[in-house]
Amino acid sequence: QVQLVESGGGWVQPGGSLRLSCAASESLFSIDIMEWYRQAPGKERELVAGSKRYGSNYYTDSVQGRFTITRDNGHKTLYLQMNALKPEDTAVYYCKARYYGADYWGKGTLVTVSS
Repeated sequence: QVQLVESGGGWVQPGGSLRLSCAASESLFSIDIMEWYRQAPGKERELVAGSKRYGSNYYTDSVQGRFTITRDNGHKTLYLQMNALKPEDTAVYYCKARYYGADYWGKGTLVTVSS
């Protein structure tokens, strides 16, 4: 198993920035795919960004060019740098890891973008 703990959420005005962190209990070298999802009130959970262990990163269209996903293997942490935030980015953000064929989720961190 792998435990995931998200942090870094909070309130920010439109146009602002936040950096989310996802601390993993296992080395990121052993995790095939790490992804960020989000779920807004009344909506389904959606994929935001992903990082493959030996591949490229990918993003949903609505955050392309504004969000950046990075792996810090030394600190066993996945990050999501979010810039130019919009009210529609308001959601609970979740980290997911695919580890030896099984998916593991964190409990999420709330991001609120409003003026």
